[in-house]
Amino acid sequence: MAFIVTDNCIKCKYTDCVEVCPVDCFYEGPNFLVIDPDECIDCALCEPECPAEAIFSEDELPADQVHFVELNAELSGIWDNITEKKDPLPDAAEWDGQPDKLQYLER
Repeated sequence: MAFIVTDNCIKCKYTDCVEVCPVDCFYEGPNFLVIDPDECIDCALCEPECPAEAIFSEDELPADQVHFVELNAELSGIWDNITEKKDPLPDAAEWDGQPDKLQYLER
């Protein structure tokens, strides 16, 4: 069972989670992070590190976020691996908690 990055990461892209991942399974897009489900070892270290509370275990994923399972798998195969913490996006605090951000996802 993998962990999944969901909607609230979009336009925030905090990378605290990346720093604690023992298998470097995070991938970075312009304004979103994803987890490669094939690389994730379900260690749960990333979930409490996310300031936006955007990471969930696949079996605890809110019903309205299930589509992010497929999105994490797809985009982790396209985007570059990220292994070090970076600054969040400049307006991350303004976007944190805003609903329905999928429309703003940049591929």
